[in-house]
Amino acid sequence: MAKQRHHISKLSWGVSLNIKEFSKISGISPHTLRYYERIGVLQEIRRNASGHRDFSEKDLLWAEFVNRLKETGMPLEQIKKYAFLRQEGEKTANARKILLENHASVLRKRILKEKQHLQKLEEKIEYYNKTILSKESY
Repeated sequence: MAKQRHHISKLSWGVSLNIKEFSKISGISPHTLRYYERIGVLQEIRRNASGHRDFSEKDLLWAEFVNRLKETGMPLEQIKKYAFLRQEGEKTANARKILLENHASVLRKRILKEKQHLQKLEEKIEYYNKTILSKESY
């Protein structure tokens, strides 16, 4: 079961978040956050004087976008590619746009297929409703 995420607007900024707080708000486990940082999906995470991660509002906005990409089925390798392009700045805007356009196209096809599956399930449920109703009539 996915963790409940709190929307960023519910936060009052001025303080940064440690990994436990960030995890609770973002819905991403501390283990996954560390992994994302190690592979480059999360980049340039500040550290406090003790060396602990010190997450910012910008980090949370990015994590929410990464979650959205994951939840819509973008493979982690593509998310990594997007993250590296993002790090390079505006000169990669077109490449990032193309990556998102390609993902949107895949997502649209998947949604269409899911709608077809749902229709078939609903047809089967209707079949059972009629079958059960006709048996109850006897």
